Amino acid sequence: MSTLYDRLGGEAAVNKAVDIFYDKVIADGRISHFFENLDMVAQANKQKAFLTMVFGGPNSYSGKDMRAGHAHLALTEEHFTAVVENLAATLAELGATAADIAEVAGIANSVKDDVLNR
Repeated sequence: MSTLYDRLGGEAAVNKAVDIFYDKVIADGRISHFFENLDMVAQANKQKAFLTMVFGGPNSYSGKDMRAGHAHLALTEEHFTAVVENLAATLAELGATAADIAEVAGIANSVKDDVLNR
């Protein structure tokens, strides 16, 4: 059985998805302020490594876990929803199947309590 990483298109697809995703995030007034004054190249590189790992691709992620990485942000349900919506829209734009998008949403929801620090 192929991994989600393979079904989405591997490294090239994950890299493209992260770039499109952050364009959407920066344009989204619900969450764009969290990314002001961030090194977006470094942020995108971390996200590419993280998504590659959680989608079943090669693991080169060396960043913080979800709770530690988001604890200082005081995120709300609305913020979490905005991220998931932007990621789903990105994947749909790139031709991912509804089943694969649902699997990605499931992965996101599995770390929701950590991201929201509860």
